[in-house]
Amino acid sequence: MTLVAQDVVVRQLTEHADLLATQRLFESIWQGDTPPVTAELLRAMTKAGSYVAGAFDGDVLVGACAGFCSPPAARSLHSHIAGVSAAARGRAVGLALKLDQRQWALDRGITEISWTFDPLVRRNAHFNLTKLAAEATEYLPDFYGDMHDGINAGVESDRLLVTWRITEPVVPRAVAVEGSVALGIEDDRPVRETPSGTTVLVAVPPDVETLRTTNPAAAHEWRHAVREVLGGLLAEGARVTGFNRSGWYVVERSTR
Repeated sequence: MTLVAQDVVVRQLTEHADLLATQRLFESIWQGDTPPVTAELLRAMTKAGSYVAGAFDGDVLVGACAGFCSPPAARSLHSHIAGVSAAARGRAVGLALKLDQRQWALDRGITEISWTFDPLVRRNAHFNLTKLAAEATEYLPDFYGDMHDGINAGVESDRLLVTWRITEPVVPRAVAVEGSVALGIEDDRPVRETPSGTTVLVAVPPDVETLRTTNPAAAHEWRHAVREVLGGLLAEGARVTGFNRSGWYVVERSTR
């Protein structure tokens, strides 16, 4: 069980067939006269060691993201383009791609990821600034000039540059949506599970004050379940690193 059922597998893309599928995915999203990126460009980026990844639902590519690195001293990655198919929206595919990109960057000693977005698009502002805890760092008037795709044609291409400082403590707390469930919830009742891995999730009821009145037995059950599971994890040396909006404690267990 995971907190967000993404149902996708994210992996790096190197084969021509996958890169061509990425080009076609982006073409279907932006619907312009020319593709936002070509398979040939993506091929060159992968050869140069840049980030090119896709999210797959089975054998179907449903999302992709590509970026290139800044000069070595900057220890930064610029995420140039990311897109998710219309059929896969609402399934946290974009988040899965950003989490993969973050881990890819951390594995290479990169500490910042930047990208741009249209500041008028509310959902993107919320995703970038709230969900990912990135920081708006620069306003870029008409940054790309005239664009001729189906999304941006006929409007000035103002963009907001965001910087995602991926080693800051606020970031893993903000994006901690996956993990191995130690205590879940079903029909308002706690459900104990056997967790694996280092990131562990512990649920609490949505409204325990009301539950104490409407179902005292369930409230009592929650008290002892959280005491046993969360208290037990802390007694073993684990640390609570966050609490997300969906009602889960995010706990990091020792890797020893």
